[in-house]
Amino acid sequence: MIELSDVTLTFPDGDRRVTAVDHASLTVEPGTITAITGPSGSGKSSLLAVASTLISPDSGSVRIDGIDVTAMNRKETAELRRSTIGIVFQQSNLLPSLTALDQLLVMKELGQGHGDRSETATRAEALLESMGLGHDLGKRPHQLSGGERQRVNIARALMNEPSALIVDEPTSALDQERGAEIIDLILKLTVERGTATLLVTHDQSHLLRMDAVHIMIDGRLSIQPRTGQEFR
Repeated sequence: MIELSDVTLTFPDGDRRVTAVDHASLTVEPGTITAITGPSGSGKSSLLAVASTLISPDSGSVRIDGIDVTAMNRKETAELRRSTIGIVFQQSNLLPSLTALDQLLVMKELGQGHGDRSETATRAEALLESMGLGHDLGKRPHQLSGGERQRVNIARALMNEPSALIVDEPTSALDQERGAEIIDLILKLTVERGTATLLVTHDQSHLLRMDAVHIMIDGRLSIQPRTGQEFR
């Protein structure tokens, strides 16, 4: 579960501070997906950074599976991210020299040490196959399409079996068809794996399929009916 309660985040701007997130609260239950949409520059990415423990808020609390992460130090939050939070960045940021399979093996080693490499490889292969990448295990990023790279990106985020999944604009670099496939995949994985999924998107066409939708404007969140209203 992801719980944000009355979170405020500010950044310095000259001799003043700019509010990026303004008293935001939301709850994402396991097995559900909550979308955040809104204009560019409204604070969506800042909110995701707070929810994924990459940035500590000025005030308010962030809880992941009931654990108050705002009370943790940097080492503790880093360990929590490796074991409990999967992050799908807007850009896949895959390591160019590694195959699709190796991208996942590295993530597993970072999260839980080396362990049984054979067992880890079997799990990574199964995860990539579930993403429709069973024939692409040995391919490097430049050999994959944009949609395939994003699938590897998602598989990598799931490698350590996180309970919380944070997804930033997963379709922004894809055409409509490939983008729809990625949203389908995230919805499917959320239910199958029981993750609490928080997703930022500008793509209004999929909002009706989300369990909850919030709009963010000037750092403030509000729940909105999923009408397909567009923001530019």
